[in-house]
Amino acid sequence: MENLKRKTVAILATNGFEESELKEPMDALKEAGADVHIISDKSGKIKGWQNGNWSNEYDVDKTLNEASEADYNALMLPGGVMNPDTLRQNKEAVNFVKAFFKNKKPVAAICHAPWLLAEADVLQGRKITSYGSIKQDMINAGAEWEDSEVVVDHGLVTSRNPNDLPAFNAKLIEEVYEGKHQLQTA
Repeated sequence: MENLKRKTVAILATNGFEESELKEPMDALKEAGADVHIISDKSGKIKGWQNGNWSNEYDVDKTLNEASEADYNALMLPGGVMNPDTLRQNKEAVNFVKAFFKNKKPVAAICHAPWLLAEADVLQGRKITSYGSIKQDMINAGAEWEDSEVVVDHGLVTSRNPNDLPAFNAKLIEEVYEGKHQLQTA
């Protein structure tokens, strides 16, 4: 297990995130020693989604207007349908994502979360995967889409769905540890 002490990771989410896609990466990062903050468009708590129903609430550490990319070593984006669909309509959220790419910091996105990457216009020429139903959206955004458990492209880690979480979490931790600041702006 990589040692992520002195690494701080932002998880950007809002109501309707797929619970396992926030909780499992967060737990894996914490177990590896990282400090993890949930960043959201609202303060207080945000509610997860699991098996077609509302699920547990999670405390928001900072709102988007309180958070700065400069305070984080990496960004993790959980999926779900509602969560990235809401966030991609929020200019602050899109700019927060763009800042990680501009500063070549690792970014990880699972399931429908790459919608937010498409909105941030950072997928041109990148190899990624995502939930199957948004494959064409990713191709239209310029990505080279492949149906794989996990795809890593110069610091960008993507996976398809909750079944891919073990591989996703392992690559996320590896990228944060190595801090391969190789993300290229589109």
